[in-house]
Amino acid sequence: MRPPLADLLVLELASVLAGPSVGQFFAELGATVIKVENPRTKGDVTRRWRAPHGADAEESDDRSAYFCCCNSGKHSIALDLSTEAGQDVLHALAAEADVVLASYRPGSAEALGADYETLSAVNPGLIYGHVTGYGPDRARAGYDAVIQAESGFMHMNGAADGPPTKLPVALMDVLAAHQLKEGLLVALLNRERGGDGSYVPVSLFQAAVSGLVNQATNWLVAGHSPQRMGSAHPNIAPYGTPYTTADDESIVLAVGTDRQYAALCEILERPDLAEAPRFATNADRVAHRDALTRALEACVGQFQSDALLTALHEANVPAGLVRDVPAVFDQPAAQAMVLDAENDPSSLRQAAFPHPNGASPSLAPPPHYAEHTTTVLRERLGWSPERIAALAKENAIVR
Repeated sequence: MRPPLADLLVLELASVLAGPSVGQFFAELGATVIKVENPRTKGDVTRRWRAPHGADAEESDDRSAYFCCCNSGKHSIALDLSTEAGQDVLHALAAEADVVLASYRPGSAEALGADYETLSAVNPGLIYGHVTGYGPDRARAGYDAVIQAESGFMHMNGAADGPPTKLPVALMDVLAAHQLKEGLLVALLNRERGGDGSYVPVSLFQAAVSGLVNQATNWLVAGHSPQRMGSAHPNIAPYGTPYTTADDESIVLAVGTDRQYAALCEILERPDLAEAPRFATNADRVAHRDALTRALEACVGQFQSDALLTALHEANVPAGLVRDVPAVFDQPAAQAMVLDAENDPSSLRQAAFPHPNGASPSLAPPPHYAEHTTTVLRERLGWSPERIAALAKENAIVR
């Protein structure tokens, strides 16, 4: 089956995580994605963000594990956009492109001839997705950890008696990437229906604040300021708190209804906990959360994890085992998401979301820095070897 976006050309002028993950999303759907990298930094900075384990094995390659998480299926070209010749190459590619992905700090793209106004003059139908830290009118650079701090996530995350804690993934980048995907798909649909190109801005801060969801409305509607409470849920109990079983495993309950709670108590052989007035309804359980937690800790500690989880699943009581990342990928559902790059001797692997038609995406491995500069200029733009050599001599490109 032909991929749904096979005719699209995407220019990725973005680095790190948010923009590049959008670029890979388009590659997974069949688009040609050209990653434009900066020779002055020797490409995307994440090429050198190596994991602590196995770092020595990565030294011979410019594709760190971090870089590989969001750069499969792309072509890498190196353009020095501080040069007029480099900008000329960019504008020639932009004339053919459908989408541009940028992550420049507001005001920076103009000096490089890579801003929406400049590129849309070359191609009026161009859709320009722009990830910023705080919006197109604020020049301040955005970094996920700082955004987590400033948007309330760190204040809410962690143990009640512990310090504010950063989430272990760059979730603000991930949220911004999902919002940008939605905006770009809507813009493409609008253009397909006869509309024009458009500028689609998304900021990390806006994505983070929108991601507060019920915690935001707890404050905006109910006047409740969310505080750190470990894994517990401010509105539901028992929900999110880990409990240790007799075989020293941790399980998490996500009991959202009184019926589920009653079934839980039956399985734990403590029906009296469902009948007790202070635990009878969710509101009661939230009000007496600490007492409920102590009671459930004692009960769960009497059961083996496998037997308990089996009984809970059969009774449709939401519960799961706390797993480390290696154990996550032992699960068949996670194994099905592992993408092995085509024809790649280094066996670069990553998790990828299934294709909309149910098939797993088939992608080339993440590119080496400047791996495709010559190929793209020769095959996409039809430029001669002599012209390409002249650009390299001017240091406008790296090949």
